[in-house]
Amino acid sequence: MTNFLIYGATGYTGQLITREAVQRGMNPIVAGRDAAKVKLLADELGLEARVFDLSSEEKTREGVLGVSVVLNVAGPFSVTSGPLLDAALYVKAHYLDTTAELGTFLRSEAADGQAKKAGVMVMSGTGWDVVPSDTLAARTAARVTDPVSLVIALKLFVGTPGERIPLLFSKGSMTSALGFAPFAGSVRSGGTITTRDDSPTRSIDFGEGSEEVGLAPMGDLVTGWHSTGIPEIEVYVAGGIPIPTTAPGSQLPDGPDAADRAIGRARVYAKVTGRDGSTAAGLVDTPTGYGFTQLAAVEIASRIIAGDFTPGFQTPASAYGPSLLEGIGDSRFIDL
Repeated sequence: MTNFLIYGATGYTGQLITREAVQRGMNPIVAGRDAAKVKLLADELGLEARVFDLSSEEKTREGVLGVSVVLNVAGPFSVTSGPLLDAALYVKAHYLDTTAELGTFLRSEAADGQAKKAGVMVMSGTGWDVVPSDTLAARTAARVTDPVSLVIALKLFVGTPGERIPLLFSKGSMTSALGFAPFAGSVRSGGTITTRDDSPTRSIDFGEGSEEVGLAPMGDLVTGWHSTGIPEIEVYVAGGIPIPTTAPGSQLPDGPDAADRAIGRARVYAKVTGRDGSTAAGLVDTPTGYGFTQLAAVEIASRIIAGDFTPGFQTPASAYGPSLLEGIGDSRFIDL
């Protein structure tokens, strides 16, 4: 398969995804703005290389010409998603990314009409947290008659006593965290995304006892609405979203190594309330974030290449249903 381009392939998450794709028998095009890094990775894996930055509309279009799927793994997505999405739609290629930034989901959602006209699919959030949270939201909503509210809570690391705790965030994730700031306090109310002035917290049990979680402006405010039609949605994160760092990049590790990625689990909680007051709740248990993203992004790209897609803006659940989750690593649903 040579019509699959990964932009940001030389970054921490990009390399994980590229190597996973190769392991699955795919031949993605390695793309990015740093010629030396792109060539080094492409030569190592025997792949085609393309070098272009996103400052020129014409060069970005040329960079994705001839491919059927563009997977954007280059943060911050508030900067990269617009040019790559526009270019993908122009050449009639499917667009995927691995963002969690709310602004990027809003941009992708707004491209629904263009994507349908081009006959391609647009999907943001093809990794953790959105694949677990979206599939769990759809599964839990189906257990309630006339669902009207959805609460999602994310826990990035679930460990056991004595384990060494891995570095949770790569440099790219820390940079992309800048994209959350403009949307602080966001919730969906009455079907519309709005902002709360307070900073509410909740007590959530992820299976290790109750803990406090804080409100976070995640992409689930878009995907949950699109997948379930629930008009009231709030998203919380245990420990908060990553705080952007001002430390020079050279002082930051690239991200957790393979040993750290293998330690512990990640979990998502969802609770849906029906108009009659009935409720349903559940958990998703997955590998930790980067390891899950590595598997999920390649799985979704491979399905599209095989012809399994729905034109327009889609979410993991709207395109593939809750069953998508159970085919990714050893992830599993836990109904509560």
